[in-house]
Parts: sequence; C-alpha cells; structure tokens
Amino acid sequence: MPTLYHSPMSRSSGIVALIDELGADVEIREVTIPRQDGTGGPDPANPHPEKKVPFLVDGEETVRERGAIILYLTDKYPEAGLGPIEGEPGRGAYLSWLFYYQGVMEPVFILHWAGLSHPAITASLRDMDAMLARLTDALEKGPYLLGEKYSAADLLCSSPFQWFSDLLPDNPKIRDWVARCADRPAVKRTLERDAAALQPG
Repeated sequence: MPTLYHSPMSRSSGIVALIDELGADVEIREVTIPRQDGTGGPDPANPHPEKKVPFLVDGEETVRERGAIILYLTDKYPEAGLGPIEGEPGRGAYLSWLFYYQGVMEPVFILHWAGLSHPAITASLRDMDAMLARLTDALEKGPYLLGEKYSAADLLCSSPFQWFSDLLPDNPKIRDWVARCADRPAVKRTLERDAAALQPG
C-alpha cells in the first residue's frame, strides 16, 4: 500500500484531499515539521531527505513535490477521472498546469510574499499580474482550468489562494473558481481533520 507522509495544515493537506477525492487506498502517516511559529521540528520518522511534506512511498518508488505526487496518483487511480491519462484529451493542458504550478506559480507567490523583485526573476518567471492573467485566460473557457470538469490541477493551483486569502485578486473569475474548489467535500473534510489533529490534548 502506498504511504503518504503528511503534517496537518501544511502543503501536504492538498494531497490528503486528493487521496480522499480518488478514493485511493493510501496510508497517511502524520509527521512533524518545523512551523513558522517556532513549534514542531524535523521528524526522524519522515523518510523525505529534507524532512518535508508531502512525501509518497509506494514500494520501491518515492515521490516528492506536490505536482509529481498528484500526477503519480491520478495516473495510478485513473477511474476517478481527476486527471486525463496518456492518450486522453486534455492531457497536455493537465501536465502544463501541474508543472506551471511548481515552476512558476509557487515561486511567484513566495517572491511576492517576501517582497523580492529583480529583472532576472521577472524575465524568467514574470510576476503576479502575468500569472493571474494566465489563470483568467484559462477560466474564460470554463469553470475549471481544463474546461467544464474539475481536475487535480484545480486542487493544486487554487490551494495558495485558499491558504492566503489576501492574495486573491479582485477578479470574479478567479474568486469564484477558488470558492468552487474550496467547496469540494474532500477539501472540507481534510480541513476539519487537520484542525482536529492540531487541537491540544
């Protein structure tokens, strides 16, 4: 059985929600991570080489980085229909959004939050305005990034806006999309479980 190493209310929460969406038989093991408030710390039980989450172990295979884990799981459980598999329409767009998140969206969010800017950064990654324009362009064609159907790309790409609502632009298409993604029952269940797990005692 695959095992996901997870820490509540962290980057791995989206993968827990995905596992719920997929109905996948994946064991979830909670580990500690260092938190910005000074709590927590690296967990020796976490096999991730940098003690981060999420980290997926499936037999001899190990997978890290959310986009890679999402692709691995949606290919492994194609019957859930949360990501086009090879040969299906929309596969190219699906892969593009997963990699765009890891390679552009998350770095742009971090740089924006840190207040860092440099011509070399904008030449390569562009900026928040360009990233939001790409999202808006996609959402002009349907309620989700791939059109009419929700996919794991929506789960991944909407997640920063759910964690940091101050990043939400005054753009109804993006705001409505984020609200639709946050309203998924699996996302709500994960949030409730994570909140309960962090309660003292």
